[in-house]
Amino acid sequence: MDEIIRIRGLKKSFGTKEVLKGVDLDIIKGKTTVILGLSGSGKSTIIKHIVRLLKPDSGEVWVEGVDMARADEDEVYRMRKKIGYLFQSGALFDSMNVYENVAFPLHEHTNMSEEQIQKKVRERLRTVGLNPDDVLELYPDELSGGMRKRVGLARSIVLDPGIILYDEPTSGLDPITSDLITRLIRNTQQELNVTSVLISHDIKESFKAGDYFAFLYDGKIIEYGDKEHFQNSTNPYVRQFLDGKAEGPIKIVR
Repeated sequence: MDEIIRIRGLKKSFGTKEVLKGVDLDIIKGKTTVILGLSGSGKSTIIKHIVRLLKPDSGEVWVEGVDMARADEDEVYRMRKKIGYLFQSGALFDSMNVYENVAFPLHEHTNMSEEQIQKKVRERLRTVGLNPDDVLELYPDELSGGMRKRVGLARSIVLDPGIILYDEPTSGLDPITSDLITRLIRNTQQELNVTSVLISHDIKESFKAGDYFAFLYDGKIIEYGDKEHFQNSTNPYVRQFLDGKAEGPIKIVR
């Protein structure tokens, strides 16, 4: 299998709290890999290392042959243009309308003309199921939660990245909107042939979106495989998580 991202021995602490204790994980090119785990287990910390929003205490994070843990700033800047990142909130700029938000990466990273940028923005809004004429002039506070996520996704893919990172994309959404976002993630991966990494604790939506699954527990990946492998896992921690039971080997702090 063709690995586009290879993580080895990734460790990260915040103060005295050791969050990642030696994560090993391969992300397969052109597929969607879902990282599952309890809230606060460090899932988002992993993908922040992929795009070098965080530097590890130790370990390696290889993206297309570049170790993001040790790359210089110029290399990090170059690689970030290849990686789309959809934050949990959508992370839109409140002072910018939809057009300005989606066009922002194009203004920052390309020499495209305004006419070319307008065409690209409209194209990507249609990709995520939005009518440009209806939303271009709207501001984030005029959008529903699902629309904010879709505009955030349009901005994430406007530079045609080869890799897209999704941080809890269905968090805070109703079941119908969650299903819509999941379908968009799947369609985007297939239409643009991108590699996707999805952070989630939403099991139902994750199984719709993912090709491969990794379970993070106590700072390490303790299970990895395709959907069938994961659904049939005999690992007691994974089984408790999949079954949604409070009682079991995972100790829930109340």
